[in-house]
Parts: sequence; C-alpha cells; structure tokens
Amino acid sequence: MTLKVYTSLLLSLLAANSAWTRTVRQAYEELDPEHWSHYTSECPRECFCPPSFPNALYCDNKGLKEIPPIPARIWYLYLQNNLIETLSEKPFANATHLRWINLNKNKLTNGGIESGALSKLKRLLYLFLEDNQLEEVPAPLPVGLEQLRLARNKISRIPEGVFSNLANLTMLDLHQNSLLDSALQSDTFRGLSNLMQLNIAKNSLKKMPLSIPANTLQLFLDNNSIEVIPEDYFSAIPKVTFLRLNYNKLSDNGIPPNGFNVSSILDLQLSHNQLTKIPPINAHLEHLHLDHNKIKSVNGTQICPVSIALAEDYGYHGNLPRLRYLRLDGNEIQPPIPLDIMVCFRLLQAVII
Repeated sequence: MTLKVYTSLLLSLLAANSAWTRTVRQAYEELDPEHWSHYTSECPRECFCPPSFPNALYCDNKGLKEIPPIPARIWYLYLQNNLIETLSEKPFANATHLRWINLNKNKLTNGGIESGALSKLKRLLYLFLEDNQLEEVPAPLPVGLEQLRLARNKISRIPEGVFSNLANLTMLDLHQNSLLDSALQSDTFRGLSNLMQLNIAKNSLKKMPLSIPANTLQLFLDNNSIEVIPEDYFSAIPKVTFLRLNYNKLSDNGIPPNGFNVSSILDLQLSHNQLTKIPPINAHLEHLHLDHNKIKSVNGTQICPVSIALAEDYGYHGNLPRLRYLRLDGNEIQPPIPLDIMVCFRLLQAVII
C-alpha cells in the first residue's frame, strides 16, 4: 500500500515537472524575435538571459574564470559551479540593482576579492559564497545584506567589526569551516541586531560561542567538541526556539541543573552525545532528540516538567507539557515505554526507543 502511494506521488511529480518544462520551452519557442533581441542584446555571450525572467542572468556551470560585465537590469545573478578566482568592482559597474548573487563552488580566496567590490553593491540582499577557498569572512560587506552563506570554506578568522553594520542580516551560515573558540570573541557578532539563524555547525569549537545576538531563534552547533553549557547561557538569547547540539561531547556533568529548562526552546536536539540521563526540560518543549547517548532508563516521574499528580489532574484541559516527539533510540533503554511517560506527556505522538 505504501509503495503504491509513493509510486503515485512520484509519477505525479514527474508529470508536473514535465508539464512545467514544456510550458517554459513553449514560452521560449513562441517568443517574438524582436522581444527576444531586446533582452539578449546586453546578455554576456557566456551566459543565458531568459526573456521570461529579464532580471535574471544565468552564468552557472560555464567554466568561467572571471565574472563577465553584468547588465544594469539584473537583480539575480547565478555564477555557481565555475572556476572564478577573482571578484572586482569592474563587472558590477552598471549592476546597481543586484539583489542576489550566487558564487557557490568557485575558487575565490580572500586575496582574490578586491577591497570594496562587495560593499559597493548597496542593494544586495543575498550573498552565497559557499564551497570556495576563503580563509576569513570577507570585508567590507554590503550594509543591506539579509543572508550571508559561507559554508564549506576554510574560514578560521572573523575580522573585528565585520558584522558591525549588518543590522538587516537575518541569517548567517558559517558551518563546516575551521573556526576555533578563539575566533569567536565577545564582540564578534556585535551589530547583528536582527539575526534569527546562526549556523556554526561542523567547526572546531570546544565551548559555547560568546555573545550570540539576542534575537537569535535558531542556533545550530552540531558536530563540534562542546563539553559544557555555561550556567544561565540561554538567558542572553531569550528567543531561541531551535537548538541543535548533536554530535558533541556533552555529559551529565557538563549541563547545569536547569540548563535546558528554557521556556522559549521548542525543538532540542542532543543526539550523539555522552548523556546517561535525560536533562530537565521545560513544559513548552515539543521535540526532544536524545538518540545515541548512554541513557539506560527513563523515569517519567523524574523528567516530567510538572508533577505526575498534577498531570493526572489536568486531564486534557490543563496546561499540559507540550512534548510531541521523543527520540531515544541508540541508547540502552529496553521497551516498553514507562506508563508515567504517557501520563505526563499526554500530547506525545511519537516515541522512538
């Protein structure tokens, strides 16, 4: 039955994709030649300028070693999967309306980025520089940026004040670089007053980073070597909702008594650590990932955010703990699920042991 459903879904998706492809192809084939020439006259010969999307320029997967001159009308620039080593002001001289640049999977180094080449793009909102050869966060950056993606580079240094003027930045992705604790100083993220997502996963951190921006909602720290959560660490980021600490070195002794008893956290991921017991959680928590630790048993009375007696009295009408998903596989816990777990967490929809 499941196979039939998946097969039907796959066929539907393929049919939809085929229909979309035909529609786009027909749009190009039926285009008036004069209309086509209007949009291709300024188009760099190495690139593709779709007449149905006149603000976009596709120069991806072309083997380019340098950026061609960008027409003034372009908002969205796709340069990923090339061999580009340098980034200078010259190609962007007329491109004053650029909102989006994708330079993923090139060969950019910090030495290849001309000073001021990026900061002069005053209207740029999204900058993608993943999978390059950067050793530090490039500076200066456009002050209007909303997303900065720097994953999978060689970044080990964040220049002082590089983020100080980026008040509009909502997402900063630094995962899979070479950051040590020493690279994250108390003022590193100063200026990021509207940051909502910070990804520092897959680096070489041993400590929780200092001075995370107060408005951060999503904090991703997977695949580091973090051993300790400082006392009251999350009081400085009172809005944090999604917290990922999978694949670290957290033990019971490294977590304060109420380290994760934080009302703002709805999704807490602590998989692949060294915990032997479930840490105290808040009644607002909805998803808890504790798989692949060293937990041997689960006591619902101990981990329930309210007393079991109160949980029984509340029935389905009180302020019940909100936990809906609990993952405990990869530990040393033997089924069945203790009854007091079900009594406490009345909203549980899935328990994996």
